[in-house]
Amino acid sequence: MAAAQGHFSDHSDGDRGTDETADSTEANPVPPAFRRAVEALRSARLRSEIEIDPTRPPQRLAPYAYAVEAAVVDGEEDLADGRLVLLHDPDGHEAWKGTFRLVTLVRAELEPEMAADPLLPEVCWSWLTGALEARGLSYEEASGTVTMAGSHYFGGLADRRPATQIEIRASWTPREGPAGVPDTAAHLAAWCDLLCQIAGLPPASADPGAGTVAGAGVVSLPQRRGPQQV
Repeated sequence: MAAAQGHFSDHSDGDRGTDETADSTEANPVPPAFRRAVEALRSARLRSEIEIDPTRPPQRLAPYAYAVEAAVVDGEEDLADGRLVLLHDPDGHEAWKGTFRLVTLVRAELEPEMAADPLLPEVCWSWLTGALEARGLSYEEASGTVTMAGSHYFGGLADRRPATQIEIRASWTPREGPAGVPDTAAHLAAWCDLLCQIAGLPPASADPGAGTVAGAGVVSLPQRRGPQQV
């Protein structure tokens, strides 16, 4: 299993301009709930196919933010990639109905004929909700989009096969547990299940880090595009 690693970024108001570390100043302390939520993300145990790294979080979305980027890797080929952002507003957010929010972007390339399936967007959305539910996670106010875009190549690129990329953008409010902290490690693991699902990998066996069967109840995507030679 790969362990998520990262750094804190607090007070993302666009004026400070640099990522903050966990060693905050007395004037701008990191809230304990956010600190514990990020520490849980860092300690999450993930599938070996996942490569994950910290990245700079977006600015202005919340007083506190932390982000990671991940990819499903087969040899030197990225089968799927994405970004997960943890937002925190200690005062709560009316639209979130909570103090934490998870925001994600997931992308993968599919066989072009898959775009003709009218049910594909609904199936892809069900992978997200199914991944959360398979790990017994409670959440609220889930919303998002599923987008498909096709590319055809001409001229000097005419030897490349047509490509269709699917993109899932979503956000949800994780249920807060003791001391107002959600189980961010389990949410990260569920998000990685989604990445593996859209990459076409078979479900993993029982994950000791989450206590449930990854991918349970989630339908696999047929005819997933495998690694291609460029």
